[in-house]
Amino acid sequence: MRVRTRSIAAVALASSVALLAAACGGQSGTGSTTAQGQEGGEISVRGCTPENPLIPTNTNEVCGGNVLDAVTAKLVHYNSDTAKPENDIAESIETTDNQNFTIKLKTGYKFSDGTEVKAHNFVDAWNWGAYGPNGQLNSYFFEPIEGFADTQCTDEACKTAKSETMSGLKVVDDYTFTIKTTSPVSNLPVRLGYTAFAPQSDAFLNASDKTELGKLPIGAGPFKVTSNTATEIVIEKFADYSGSNKPHVDKVTFKIYNDTSAAFNDVVANNLDLTDVIPADQLVGDAWKSQLPDRNGSRETGIIQVMTFSSKDTQLKNVDLRRALSMAIDRDLITKQIFNGARTPATGWVSPVVDGYKAGACGDNCTFNKDEAKKLYDAAGGYDGTLLLSVNGDGGHKLWADAVCNQWKANLGVDCKVNITPDFKTLRQQINNRELTGLFRSGWQMDYPSIENFLTPIYATGASSNDGDYSNANFDAKLKEAAAATSSDEANTLYQEAEQILGQDMPTIPQWYQNSQFGYSTKVTNVKMTPFSTWDLSAVQVK
Repeated sequence: MRVRTRSIAAVALASSVALLAAACGGQSGTGSTTAQGQEGGEISVRGCTPENPLIPTNTNEVCGGNVLDAVTAKLVHYNSDTAKPENDIAESIETTDNQNFTIKLKTGYKFSDGTEVKAHNFVDAWNWGAYGPNGQLNSYFFEPIEGFADTQCTDEACKTAKSETMSGLKVVDDYTFTIKTTSPVSNLPVRLGYTAFAPQSDAFLNASDKTELGKLPIGAGPFKVTSNTATEIVIEKFADYSGSNKPHVDKVTFKIYNDTSAAFNDVVANNLDLTDVIPADQLVGDAWKSQLPDRNGSRETGIIQVMTFSSKDTQLKNVDLRRALSMAIDRDLITKQIFNGARTPATGWVSPVVDGYKAGACGDNCTFNKDEAKKLYDAAGGYDGTLLLSVNGDGGHKLWADAVCNQWKANLGVDCKVNITPDFKTLRQQINNRELTGLFRSGWQMDYPSIENFLTPIYATGASSNDGDYSNANFDAKLKEAAAATSSDEANTLYQEAEQILGQDMPTIPQWYQNSQFGYSTKVTNVKMTPFSTWDLSAVQVK
């Protein structure tokens, strides 16, 4: 997504000149269409440039994740209507204590190179992904497995580790393996549908240059990548796909767009079949629906947008300064005037679509109060110099970023400037290299339907998507306590307590929860968007 864990690459915006000049002087639906279609044919989808080669353990953003969703299969698959996990390659996942798990695989499940998926393809792939010297962005997802710590780097250059394998993974036979975690993990089976847990083929595991195989990855999903260039990524139906999510179309082309308006206009003209981003001027007055009559949809999805404080910026370590900046934002005004109500002001760090959501974790810090914000700001000593707010230029973020900057100028007297990178890939590289000061946008698309997914991967110490380097021992301890809970209700309560700690520390500024709008051409039917804000490419058909 989706960082599916994904950082979200693009957000649809609406134009509001009055708001940006004075700057502060949702829709609902099932996300699907239904009509009779045919078997075969090909479609095109709006795509964006992946940050890295298409390797599951190194892809934590939507541009690459959307492709990997279509070409990989995991132990479980998330239902495209409900997000409920359902067994896919797994025949069964059994545990009696939430710490020792036995996984049995279905026989005959094939990779796109014709080889069979076996137990070692999971165990070896996960060990390779966890091994610190391999530098995989998603390695943190294997942290609950016993022995993970031994696979982490032991030298500053990250060339060596105590072990190349995790002691908690054991191959029993060709179709059975076991997982032992360091402590009970109540939702481990739910996590196993995330991209990082995909199996890898023998060809990948034995390759000396795995990056090259990341261009045309070998997966076990319903599609396979047949072409990957700077302008498009082509996937085709995998004839020997073994699962139940068989696609109707023969070919899907992800066309790479750096301009959301160009993609939208191509859908209007029937030169592109699917777009999941509606551009700036089209949300005003629901103009996009007039442009796409009977060819539009919207659904509530597991996405939240936040602004992250740079760990490199020492001034922003002051919690009162963070609180002031958050309190000085009129989220209600921005979501109404810029997003035309297609976003909902956030009151915490967890999306309302997942089990365990509880409103209000951010408290007064996310409630607009310019007078109190100004008092806090002045008491904190203000911000010396120009405060940068960095966003990617290919996602349509300039309007809301300008609005936020203008509110900070008007309400706090901050010298704020919007810093726009050429594209999402560049922004992610600068974030990962810790090059930015000030704040930067961070979108989160759920990887799996759990409150835990909005907390652990983003805010746990050393987590894979902890872009602000937040660390709080009490928060980490609460996460572990929640993971070891014996019931989902108990776990949710503990995760909610962990979220309250974020409300005290403000490691990021929650902005809004996102509904996803989409458009499609007259050529297609059975268009379905999932609760993850991704396409169900196995469902769509050509008319």
